[in-house]
Amino acid sequence: MPAYEQSRMMKAIRREPVDTTPIWIMRQAGRYLPEYMAVRSKVTFIELCHTPELAAEVTLTAQQVLGVDAAILFADLLPMLVPMGIDLTYEKGEGPKIHNPLRTAADVDRFKEVESLDDLGFVYDAIRLIRRDLPEDIPLLGFAGAPFTLASYAIEGGGSKSYIATKTMMYNDPAMWDAVMSRLSNSISRYLIRQFEEGCQAVQLFDSWAGCLSPDDYEKYVFPYTQRVIETVSAHGPVINFLTGNPALLPLQREAGGAVMGVDWRVDLRKAWAVLGHDVAIQGNLDPVTLFADIPTIRERAAAVLEKANGQPGHIFNLGHGVMPDMKPENVKALVEIVHELGAR
Repeated sequence: MPAYEQSRMMKAIRREPVDTTPIWIMRQAGRYLPEYMAVRSKVTFIELCHTPELAAEVTLTAQQVLGVDAAILFADLLPMLVPMGIDLTYEKGEGPKIHNPLRTAADVDRFKEVESLDDLGFVYDAIRLIRRDLPEDIPLLGFAGAPFTLASYAIEGGGSKSYIATKTMMYNDPAMWDAVMSRLSNSISRYLIRQFEEGCQAVQLFDSWAGCLSPDDYEKYVFPYTQRVIETVSAHGPVINFLTGNPALLPLQREAGGAVMGVDWRVDLRKAWAVLGHDVAIQGNLDPVTLFADIPTIRERAAAVLEKANGQPGHIFNLGHGVMPDMKPENVKALVEIVHELGAR
């Protein structure tokens, strides 16, 4: 059995006892790290994503510098939309921009499933390089955007606060909505299965924008597609189902499936686990803004999360969302040390 299968992270995913609580951090390879910025200063963001050697370097460096219990592939949610027919650029200071959003039937007609994964070969090349050089006892996590999150980007043309175009399509044209979500579901499933085949030990499905939905809308318009992805991919390895922004969706999140439920800071971890059921692992859920506080406060708030987990097998410590660009690296490192110290008690 490979050493990573007996790691804290993989044991926690299986809800087995561990010597201390495992921790990894969303966006742990990011702009707050000087080691990342040294690489990023030489290339654009998309060049970094598309250059396997550099993506591997920042992935490996972040795991080593922070001492976290898992590495997560450095990539972005949106490039997988490009082979589906989406014109994507990253604008300085503005983030991702889609120049041909899906608004009409003709737009959806040209939106095709990813049939060949060769167009995303840079992702798989990076996975192979990372797994080759990552310590054998550290698992590698892959990831993808969930169908709703990717659909909302493709329809809105970028980020959104109101999701007007997305919800209008959902409500007014169920057939068009089904076409978009079905093509995304099939493509995401293939994308994640290949990540397992190339060397990932678990994958996270990010439904970063699903919190904008009511439970009724999530159940009708999103749940069937997310469930299909998780069911298909779970045959190949464990899936972390991460949904943020609306604790009212927890029961549906659990029903959609996954070995681990990722929750954000808007819900009490103890109550969330009670709703989700203790037959599933849980990941979370410190408010990321905590890392702007002083170390004693970080310690106090991390301890509160661990207290709510109550030492039960299956807790993976994480932030309720990603690290922010201007956080102090020393605070992030301190959090990892604090969790390892207090989680062993």
